[in-house]
Amino acid sequence: MYELLVKNGKIVTADSVKEGDIAVKDGKIAAILAPGVEVEAEKVIDAGGKYVFPGAIDTHAHLNDPGYEWREDYAHGTAAAAVGGYTTIIDMPLQNEPAMTTAELFDRKVEAVDPNAYVDYCFWGGLIPDNFDELEDLYKKGCVAFKSFIGPVSPDYSSLSYGQAYEAMQRIQKFGGRAGFHCEDFSTIKWQEQRMIKEGRLDWQGYLDSRPVIAEMLATVDIIEIAKTTGCKAHICHVSSPDVAQIIKEAQQEGYDITAETCSHYLSMTDKDVIKNGPLFKCAPPLRSQEEVDRLWSYVEDGTISGIASDHSPCSYDEKFHEILGKRIENVFDVWGGISGIQSGFQVAFHEGCVKRNLCPCVLANAMSVQPAKAFGIYGKKGDIQIGFDGDLLIVDPDKEWEITADSLLYVNKISAFVGMKGKGIPVCTILRGKVAAKDGRVTGEKGAGMLVKRID
Repeated sequence: MYELLVKNGKIVTADSVKEGDIAVKDGKIAAILAPGVEVEAEKVIDAGGKYVFPGAIDTHAHLNDPGYEWREDYAHGTAAAAVGGYTTIIDMPLQNEPAMTTAELFDRKVEAVDPNAYVDYCFWGGLIPDNFDELEDLYKKGCVAFKSFIGPVSPDYSSLSYGQAYEAMQRIQKFGGRAGFHCEDFSTIKWQEQRMIKEGRLDWQGYLDSRPVIAEMLATVDIIEIAKTTGCKAHICHVSSPDVAQIIKEAQQEGYDITAETCSHYLSMTDKDVIKNGPLFKCAPPLRSQEEVDRLWSYVEDGTISGIASDHSPCSYDEKFHEILGKRIENVFDVWGGISGIQSGFQVAFHEGCVKRNLCPCVLANAMSVQPAKAFGIYGKKGDIQIGFDGDLLIVDPDKEWEITADSLLYVNKISAFVGMKGKGIPVCTILRGKVAAKDGRVTGEKGAGMLVKRID
């Protein structure tokens, strides 16, 4: 007797789309059956010809818990993830109080968030100038990678210089970890910001010009060269530029273990949205041109990109429009930078990729499940529809039209640049280890059902 049978679906993997049924037992995929094979199951879900994807993995989320829960918390953030089709999220160590930079803080964070998680979760470990001696212990605790900045960062965290990145990657290489970087060159951005302020260019074009592609390119090239020298595995976060993606692709072709992610907003929004709409569309790196959006999709299609993340970076309404931590917002450079998107990312990627650009759904299965699981050492447990993997499944109705509204969002703060976007193709059922976590836009799973996932490689 199986616990769950998902029948009459079009099973989507990185390699194929085929009709079949999926049986789950003890929380794991136990059988993949040809259509019409009769088996007994406690619960049967008829997919009705809809797509059945592996549960999506969000490689980059800021759930701000513990410490900054007025921006987001695990209960709201993971509920939104479930509705959006993510069955596993990889949570960032910053915008926590304190930032998760030690093994002791790892344990404290698990204790704080585990009772409230609706989906499974992994942790990025912190990587700042004064915690190098903690990195191996964090790795042993189960951190799937280490996050640092080569560029400006929020006050609760600290950026690395290239010299510090070199030492950190030497250390991380010795125990087999992966170092991840926000790649924007610190000096370029700071100089450009000062230049814009001096010239009185305090509008949104001034913000865009303060973070040019060359800043992203310089940092990415340097991190890749350090990775080549040290032999350390590296991950480039939230790639916004196809030209940057090309540099990453070339390193991959040379045989180096360099992975990368982009985000749904970089695949669907443009610099014109920032200029027209302002604060809600501010993020870093910034949104690029339509031409760059279109070219970036080719790197998703060819597998260069190992993740379409949300970079869910929520804040309050005031932090976009009035003040942040008591400091009044005077100009565009003071506005909180970040887009809330963990609930909307999959449907937007499906519409932009499979509907508008006619990409095979296999591309999304590869970019949002298989490759992220492999990059972060959890493949074999997560990331695919194979016997023995967790029963994490996502049923998508490719024909259902949608419009994102503020009322539909499950975040602490119901604001997002995605509000008002329309499209076709949406998650209608998210299954976590054989249990229905969300259905038709509503959370149906239990709070606390989500579990900590550690590397298995």
